[in-house]
Amino acid sequence: MRRAFLLAAAMVLAAGCRRQGPIARPYPPPAAAELLAALKARQRAVPGMSARVRATSWLSGERVRATVNMLVERDGRLRFEAEVSLQGTVATLATDGGTFALLDARKNELSRGPACPQNVASLIRIPLAPADVAAVLLGDARLPAADDARVDWDPAAGADVLSLPEGGGAVLQIQFRGTGADRRLIGAGVLGAGGARLWRSSYEDFEAANGEWLPRTVRFAEGTGSFDDGVEIRFRERTVGGAAPPGAFTLTPPPGVTVRDVGCGG
Repeated sequence: MRRAFLLAAAMVLAAGCRRQGPIARPYPPPAAAELLAALKARQRAVPGMSARVRATSWLSGERVRATVNMLVERDGRLRFEAEVSLQGTVATLATDGGTFALLDARKNELSRGPACPQNVASLIRIPLAPADVAAVLLGDARLPAADDARVDWDPAAGADVLSLPEGGGAVLQIQFRGTGADRRLIGAGVLGAGGARLWRSSYEDFEAANGEWLPRTVRFAEGTGSFDDGVEIRFRERTVGGAAPPGAFTLTPPPGVTVRDVGCGG
């Protein structure tokens, strides 16, 4: 009887571990212009936000967690304030899209320099240009200048894939699931000229805001890496739109703080 029980249990586990087969598109293929128009309408409806999130990063094999207050504008203006329990704000990063500054309260040091991906990733470890970081946090992707788009179907994800050339042979891919008012943008990513993946994002657990579906969880991974080795953003509070306070995207060195000018990656 014991052997029979174990055999039955093994069969149940094996059945539960079977991979799901290819998913067929359950509706007529959408035109590229339709998905592009939906994306542009979404970006107009979600121009920016203020938010409070729980951010976790596993990039470079180092696990870092913090509560972060965010101001995000779609043009790449960003402000992140990282908090640690019992210590309050321990670091603040601000960029106006062209320059960045990072104030480390524990080191009593302010680093400043160009807003290149390495510097912008000093706090929220998403090593992209500021406008790309903003788009990922807002739940989509920054559109390239060209509108020469095509639509394919991803049978593994059960999603329409809108592909747009980015120049230099790179391609931006944006995944949509569903149709009409229930259509949701579930992921984005960029393939390099040789087809290798440069980065990807995943958007999950949606809520409605400003007539659009916004993800409560954002995941980011570099290259062919897993999301388990990337960055996870979980939203606790979020307000879409609204004007940022004057000077929010620049930092002035407080008295007595050491100022360090850095280059990219510095």
